[in-house]
Amino acid sequence: MRKLITCMSKNQLPKILQSKTPKVYKNKKLNTANFGDFTHNDYQVFLHLVSKIGGVDEEGKYLQPEALEREHVLTAKEFSEVFNTDIDNSYRFLTKAVDKLMKTDIKVARPDHSSIIRINVCSQAEYAKKSGRISIKFTDDIMPYLGQVKEKFLLYNLKEISNFNSLYTTRLYELIQEFKDTGYMIKSVDQLRESFAVGEKLKSYKDFKNRTFDHACSEINSNYKLNLGYEEIKEGRKVIAVKFVFKKTRITKRYNQHTGISKNVYEKPKLQNKDKKSKSNILDGQLSFEDKNTKPIQNIVSSLFSKITNKK
Repeated sequence: MRKLITCMSKNQLPKILQSKTPKVYKNKKLNTANFGDFTHNDYQVFLHLVSKIGGVDEEGKYLQPEALEREHVLTAKEFSEVFNTDIDNSYRFLTKAVDKLMKTDIKVARPDHSSIIRINVCSQAEYAKKSGRISIKFTDDIMPYLGQVKEKFLLYNLKEISNFNSLYTTRLYELIQEFKDTGYMIKSVDQLRESFAVGEKLKSYKDFKNRTFDHACSEINSNYKLNLGYEEIKEGRKVIAVKFVFKKTRITKRYNQHTGISKNVYEKPKLQNKDKKSKSNILDGQLSFEDKNTKPIQNIVSSLFSKITNKK
């Protein structure tokens, strides 16, 4: 039977700790969800709204879905400041995102892994033209994926993705955050296609690689000192999976003296010194795609992929 979430009134909600820098909290399952025809700008708006939810109370305790506020407001000015866009474009992005947030459902695994479900992001969305802001209300269905359960959610600063020009770059960056303490991540080609929501496009593996994760690796490395590369895992001549290798993140354990709760603090990614911004072409509403052929590391056997995926 479907588990129901009991909503608290605003007066009952605990006071949420407001971070100086907007942070994105979300369940790992939502991190790999298929967001359909979201453009890069739609996804940026969604993440900006998610960052407003917050994840901990004043004592540093993780908050659960019923304790989180569902209604949030995002202004064009806020969006412009975070994602470095001019104000006119920010108005336009917010206007389009309102329609997309209401019309699009996303495909995500149930918390118990029993099946894949389709859920709506918002139950209400409004664009106030005069004030240049949108107001949204997240659905009850998506809240369990925004609740903070220790060891099961993803966290990063919103500013970390602000300079990316491609939806695929943002999505790949999010995916590797889940594995930043190991320094590698293995995904099947089918898993990558699902996370990137390419649908029937880019049917050949070569086109898919060049226009999604190959380009994304280049863009991430142009922004951060992560040394991100990839190895192709094959069965015969067919590439069945990709192993992404990157610089491991330094982790420090810190204790809250008031609560006695410990948490891992991750070192922020180091920025590259950039003189020029790379040019991008537009295809199907997703900013990206310089056709660069980064040579993958060879000689990875498919048994490694099978061994790891079978453990999950």
